[in-house]
Amino acid sequence: MSRPPELLSIGELSARSGVAPSALRFYEKLGLIRSTRTSGNQRRYERTELRRVAFIRISAQVGVPLETIKEALASLPANRTPTKADWARLSAGWRGHLDEQIKLLERLRDTLTGCIGCGCLSLKTCRLVNTDDDLAAKGPGPVILTRP
Repeated sequence: MSRPPELLSIGELSARSGVAPSALRFYEKLGLIRSTRTSGNQRRYERTELRRVAFIRISAQVGVPLETIKEALASLPANRTPTKADWARLSAGWRGHLDEQIKLLERLRDTLTGCIGCGCLSLKTCRLVNTDDDLAAKGPGPVILTRP
């Protein structure tokens, strides 16, 4: 017979994960993490939610949108604790996305001191690179960085 999962209060999950209780409530509201309620209506989280919170936190820190994180977490089983194989499958599916993020960050690092085609200088002349505003024809935003 399996033993019941160890449950953490929101304060314990916050202390262990380094994420503020308000952020944990927000993550729960978005469906990124799950809790149960006590008879006194207090949140209780299974210890396995720590891995989800860590995944959310590090993904968000490198600029992955919460909606993308939610889609990835939705690929994990809802009826049981995710296994190492489940996390490996999620990781393999994210590899391409992460590689693209890395390439974008490298382009930003390497071109930040020059023109990134951000549009802020897309007036009649750009003192850096876009002298005749040729970048305007390529569209809005940082066209040099976002369009390979």
